[in-house]
Amino acid sequence: MVPMTSFGDLLGPQPTLLPGDEDAESELLNKADPKQVAADHPTASIAWAYLAEAALADGETITAYAYARTGYHRGLDQLRRNGWKGFGPVPYSHEPNRGFLRCVAALARAAQAIGESDEHARCLDLLEDCDPRAAEALGVE
Repeated sequence: MVPMTSFGDLLGPQPTLLPGDEDAESELLNKADPKQVAADHPTASIAWAYLAEAALADGETITAYAYARTGYHRGLDQLRRNGWKGFGPVPYSHEPNRGFLRCVAALARAAQAIGESDEHARCLDLLEDCDPRAAEALGVE
């Protein structure tokens, strides 16, 4: 029997832990304009997550979709640079991973809102694959 962890067997890939973008994160925590943070730090998924979530809250679904997709792709780039092979754990508990995961969740919400059910399902599957607790923590279903 293979030993199990919260992310599956010990022979599977190790969790990917992104380094984060301390400058962007600090600016956002200090209430900087997320649009300016995204412009200054375009690779920081967390900035795109802030923009997508704000757009969703304002009923700007298509804008949210675009922001979320940008942050999602920037996050995929970072994950790959940090050894992720397209599968394996990306723990929600690791704060720098949350920008990417928040973008995936925002993309799921926006896709659902415009009736793009296949994209919605893909996003939910990705969240489940990354961390089975992420979707619930991010309030998506």
